[in-house]
Amino acid sequence: MIDRKRYPQCHQQPALSLVVLILLILCNNMHRVMCVALTFELPDNAKECFHEEIMKNQTVTLEFQVVSGGRYDVDVTLESPTGEVIYKQIKTQFDSYQFIAAATGVYAVCFSNEFSTFSHKIIYIDLQVGEEQPLPGMEDHTTVLTLMETSAQDIHKGLNAMLDYQTHHRLREAQGRKRAEDLNERVLWWAVIETACILFIAIGQVFLLRNFFSEKKPSQMNYSLMK
Repeated sequence: MIDRKRYPQCHQQPALSLVVLILLILCNNMHRVMCVALTFELPDNAKECFHEEIMKNQTVTLEFQVVSGGRYDVDVTLESPTGEVIYKQIKTQFDSYQFIAAATGVYAVCFSNEFSTFSHKIIYIDLQVGEEQPLPGMEDHTTVLTLMETSAQDIHKGLNAMLDYQTHHRLREAQGRKRAEDLNERVLWWAVIETACILFIAIGQVFLLRNFFSEKKPSQMNYSLMK
């Protein structure tokens, strides 16, 4: 389970209509690889930071993508335990960054939406720490791998690649559906406003034509003749 003390900003938003509201996945620790993938909501004028303790010389991969909200952009910074900014992006939709930890300590990944005044964002983040270890039984393999062992490794790599592709396709599908919903809402409001304008013009024309063809009273006729 995710330690909520470590990730205090992760909270559920049940009112959202996206397929993935909160996705929390912890990879198998038996492979000595820690990875956290989650989708969270970043309100307008807000900043969220996630902290992770990383050992020295560990390989770290950070990947993120803005799923919905505004212009699909966000500010991202990655800070070392000493406060040094080792990665920074301004108003970026998605990106992937890999680095080797220079020191042991708590690293911070911060997402900022402070430049937005009214639009909140849905952001997906994937943080992988450490190198994936070989399959069980192949750690200290001194001889040449057999055909079955080679096939097992290929299948394992293929399954990992399939998981990555499925994640990216789910993100693209959610992003495309959100854009389609926004476009559909704009078209709906445009149609409503256009219909209201047409009805208003039609009713105005009816009253105007009715005024032209209506008979005037005698008093009104005498008043017009005196003029």
